Amino acid sequence: QVQLVESGGGLVQAGKSLRLSCTASGRTSDKYTMGWFRQTPGNEREFVATIAWSGRGVHYADSAAGRFAVSRDNTKNTVDLQMNSLKPDDTALYFCAAHLERGVYFAGWRIADEYDYWGQGTQVTVSS
Repeated sequence: QVQLVESGGGLVQAGKSLRLSCTASGRTSDKYTMGWFRQTPGNEREFVATIAWSGRGVHYADSAAGRFAVSRDNTKNTVDLQMNSLKPDDTALYFCAAHLERGVYFAGWRIADEYDYWGQGTQVTVSS
């Protein structure tokens, strides 16, 4: 079992930046691909970014590419999402998720159901 806790959300004006963090605890000796997703009321969780345990295998949603940057520190069991040039459309509940790497290529990195563990989310609100 892995427990994930997100932090860093808040209310910001459009054009500003926020840095989200996700801290893992529990069975952290295993290797996990980490993902960030977001969700607005009435909608499904939307893929934002992912990063493999190695630090490679980085992918972004089209809406995040060029503005967001995902990084991780395996020594601290943390994964961060730096969000720049925020837009009102970025307003959502942001979730951190972990996928246990099983020694094969993880093709489902943009699919929420492919992740094994989830945090409770942190709210990001961007005002215009």
